Amino acid sequence: MFDFRPVGYVMGLLVTVLGFSMLVPMTLDYVLGNGNAHAFLAAALFSTLTGGLTALACRSSITGTMNMRQAFLMTFLIWVILPLFGCLPFMIGVPEASFTDAYFEAVSGITTTGSTVFVGLDDFPAGINLWRGMLNWMGGIGIAFLAMIFLPHLRVGGMQFFRAQGFDTLGKTLPRAADIALGLLFVYVGLTLACALTFLWLGMSPLDAVVHAMAAIATGGFSPTDASFGKYVGAPEYAGAFFMILGSLPYIRFMQLATGSAAPLLKDVQIRAYLLWIFIAVGAVSVYRLLTGDDPVEEIIRSSLFNLVSIFSGTGFFSDDVSSWGPFAVVVAACIGVIGGCTSSSSGALSVFRVQVAFAAIRARIRLLHSPHRLEPVRYDGRTVADDIVGPIILHLTSYIFLIGLLSLMLTFHGIDIESAFFAIWTSIGNIGFGFGPMVVRTGTFVDFPESAKWVLIFTMIMGRLGLLAVLILLLPQFWRG
Repeated sequence: MFDFRPVGYVMGLLVTVLGFSMLVPMTLDYVLGNGNAHAFLAAALFSTLTGGLTALACRSSITGTMNMRQAFLMTFLIWVILPLFGCLPFMIGVPEASFTDAYFEAVSGITTTGSTVFVGLDDFPAGINLWRGMLNWMGGIGIAFLAMIFLPHLRVGGMQFFRAQGFDTLGKTLPRAADIALGLLFVYVGLTLACALTFLWLGMSPLDAVVHAMAAIATGGFSPTDASFGKYVGAPEYAGAFFMILGSLPYIRFMQLATGSAAPLLKDVQIRAYLLWIFIAVGAVSVYRLLTGDDPVEEIIRSSLFNLVSIFSGTGFFSDDVSSWGPFAVVVAACIGVIGGCTSSSSGALSVFRVQVAFAAIRARIRLLHSPHRLEPVRYDGRTVADDIVGPIILHLTSYIFLIGLLSLMLTFHGIDIESAFFAIWTSIGNIGFGFGPMVVRTGTFVDFPESAKWVLIFTMIMGRLGLLAVLILLLPQFWRG
């Protein structure tokens, strides 16, 4: 019989930590005296009480071990259960927010998608906007690594969780999962502080700097203003692009850099390909805009760099209307959004690593068509990639494209035009947060989508954050039978 207690114990601890974290925006609202502190106090009490009692009820499980099925289930529940508690401050503190909208916002935050159904953010209590940024930040890496810290108490090395999450260390790292979690957490906090201080230096208000920094490093995209980075055009766009790129690189490389080893970061073929593709995309769109428009050169390069990096990294900030740049720019944006950032970062979509392996497999197959009797292994970074790795990657890629088409068609049944439906699924399954289409252009949000369509997008965001197969495997009876 399946034992839920180890999962319940860890989930209880995580919900308790989430509840305690609500005290930060509560304190901010209390100091500012905007009358919203009670929303966070009530949500914090309910979350800590529920989480604490759940952990105590399942505490006897710490004498056992966590198997692969329990690790997969826990990974799934992190992105389903935590938003249920994370949405409480929205339900209490934003009177016009329905449960669907509050849960959508929390799921979007924790999955680091960055799509929103809230308008009038500039008038929201400061604590609400800070909480949105914190959801991005915790979802990017914090919650996952808190779970990694708790796993040793269950006598588990923790690598099951990394496998369930789809982490790929791409080389030697640290010997124990807890060491990896703590080291990456230090890197994550350091990058966030550096980003916030940079934004402050460039003229952002303290709240905007902190929230934008959390969202940039987490590649989450939540902003405390409806205009996003349109409120801070100029130098902040360059800084934002720089930190979004850092946030979409493998965190493990920064950890190695911090220990004095720069070679892995400089020689990583995934990073080099990612930076090259950014350069090509920004260059191509900038040239296209120069030939078809009359905006100043520096403005074209700056806005192209910021907005395309935002899409490529899966962050979701915007400073301009990309759809107004012309169809070529939209096609480029759609393509890079499907690729996404690097594996082992908080970016979503397919990831550069998977796309590179898929290209290598296609290249090897084409060569076999020319010389069918030759040995032509799939190679990545000079190493042969085994078939049991290539197969799942190709399956993931084809499933990803198929689901974009299927779910886009499903959204049209809810009365949504095909362009808005396609890009809504594109941004949700890739955890991108950038919206296109007639139903998004009015507000830049998904507030005009019917509630039934929002639930489709909620499921898509969770599936995109976990990786498609990690969700679908939970639906197989064979998985639960071991």
